[in-house]
Amino acid sequence: ALAPDHEPRATAFIGEMVTMIRTLIERGHAYVAEGHVLFNVPSMPDYGELARRSQDDMIAGARVEVAPYKKHAADFVLWKPSDASQPGWPSPWGLGRPGWHIECSAMAEAMLGITFDIHGGGIDLVFPHHENEIAQSRCAHDGAPLARVWMHNGFVQVNGEKMSKSLGNYFTVHELLEEGYRGEAIRLALLAAHYRQPVDFTRAGLAEASGQLDRFYLALERVIDVEAAPGEPPADLLAALEDDLNTPLALSEMHDLVSKLNKAESADG
Repeated sequence: ALAPDHEPRATAFIGEMVTMIRTLIERGHAYVAEGHVLFNVPSMPDYGELARRSQDDMIAGARVEVAPYKKHAADFVLWKPSDASQPGWPSPWGLGRPGWHIECSAMAEAMLGITFDIHGGGIDLVFPHHENEIAQSRCAHDGAPLARVWMHNGFVQVNGEKMSKSLGNYFTVHELLEEGYRGEAIRLALLAAHYRQPVDFTRAGLAEASGQLDRFYLALERVIDVEAAPGEPPADLLAALEDDLNTPLALSEMHDLVSKLNKAESADG
C-alpha cells in the first residue's frame, strides 16, 4: 500500500481552528457563551441537507448536549474551556480546546483547500459529524462546498451483527491471512456488497469468494495464448462501476464474461 503524503495531527492546527472560529463569529454563524463558542445552527437554513432530515428530526434522534448557554438545542460546540487537568491552548475566549468537528474543517482547508473532491466515512458519521463539518466550512467560505462528492460506507457485520470487540465477533486481516485466505479473496468478499450497504463477512463467504476467484483464473488460463482485443473493458462493466461504484453488478458482469469465455473455448475445442 502507498503511504499517505501527509499524516497531520490536530494539535498542529490549533491556530487555523481559532481563525476559522473567529470568521464564523464575525459572520454571525457562531456566538460566545460562558467560555464556549457555539455554532448558530439556525443561521444556516439548509442545515441537515446531507442527512436529508429536518432539524427537529435530527435533534430528536441524536444525543444532543443540553446546556443552558445554548441559544438553540442543535447548536454545537466549536471551542470549549479547559481546566487545569485538561489539555488547553490560549485563544480569544480563554484557555480551551477545539470541539470535535472544527478540527476536520480547519485541517481540510489547510491540507486540501476550500473544496476537495471526495469525502468518505462510515454511514454513522453523516449526522452529526459530517453535517457539522459542512456547516462550519460552508459558512466560513461564503457557501463554497466542502466536498464535491460524499461517500458513506455501511458496516462490516458477522452473522447479521456489527463486527466489534465488545461482541467478540471480530477477526483481523492478518488473522485471515495466517489461516491461509488470500488477500484477493478477502477483497472480493468485501466487494460482493455495495459499499453503502452492510456486508455480512464470514469465513463461509470467504470460501465462496475463493471459489469465485479460482473460476476467474481458470478461465484466463484456458485462453492465456489468445491475444486480447484492444480497447476498454466492456461497456456494461464500466457502467456498473460508474453507477456509484456498483461492485455487485460489476462482479455479475464479470461472471457473465467468464461464462461467455468458457462457452467460446468449449466451442473452439
